[in-house]
Amino acid sequence: MRVKILGSSAGGGFPQWNCNCRNCAGLRAGTLHARPRSQSSIAVSSDGKRWIVCNASPDILAQIRCTPELQPTQLRGSGIAAVVLTDGQIDHAAGLLLLREGERLPLYTTELVRSDLTEGFPILGLLGHFCGVDWHCIAIDGRSFRVDGVVGVELEALPLVSKPAPFSPRRDAPQPGDNIGLTIRDQDSRRSLFYAPGLAEIGEKVRGEMAGADCLLVDGTFWTDDEMIRQGVGRKRASEIGHLPQTGPGGMIERLREFPSARRVLIHINNTNPILDEDSEERLLLEREGIEVAFDGMELVL
Repeated sequence: MRVKILGSSAGGGFPQWNCNCRNCAGLRAGTLHARPRSQSSIAVSSDGKRWIVCNASPDILAQIRCTPELQPTQLRGSGIAAVVLTDGQIDHAAGLLLLREGERLPLYTTELVRSDLTEGFPILGLLGHFCGVDWHCIAIDGRSFRVDGVVGVELEALPLVSKPAPFSPRRDAPQPGDNIGLTIRDQDSRRSLFYAPGLAEIGEKVRGEMAGADCLLVDGTFWTDDEMIRQGVGRKRASEIGHLPQTGPGGMIERLREFPSARRVLIHINNTNPILDEDSEERLLLEREGIEVAFDGMELVL
């Protein structure tokens, strides 16, 4: 099974268009040892021909241009067999609008995410005027599912503690199904990836799922809980917007130590996070822990 990182940044990308923090300013000036990044998304395939795109970011067209496997091989078409969403956030769903010129779009979400994308952010209704959507419900009761047209790959959803989108009526009262992690498994080798770009808490069920995975591709948004406050670019803590920071008691670094045999990779990295600077002490600390930082174009083979 092949997993391609289409985008590795949090919302806004890196550099963020309206941000002049140390990271963004340094990247623009060429003084920071870092890579530009587009907004978080991955693609998965077992045969290299038909691909599942997990989360359709606003950068999806640029990501397709950088990924020959997703491009048409005939007059009209695409290597994209379907889109699967882990939540209804704009930076994971707005890219659906940019796929409107195609055939009917197979889309897999939970019932709650479908509700948010019908009412709070009515993108599904808009797409009905263009390609249309064939919606498939993702169950959150442990049942695995397959995507039509994609051989050799099965997925299983696990509810996560995080936050639904700001436009959701459940923003301050999350429910199971607002955010999911995905275990993505190669049906032949049985090797698996646990994918959770938004993760606020690692409870026992999530820990059990992570313990059984060969690769963990998880929330790397913030280094500290007060990162945006400390840098003067925001007023909310990581925990308030549904992300587990890397550092501090119970932080992502501490929790990932529980899974030493898995390949551990951080994704959905905010533009303010010091780990983007490849010469930083924070990046060196991750390297000593054996934790990788995802980048656009990275490929994981399971």
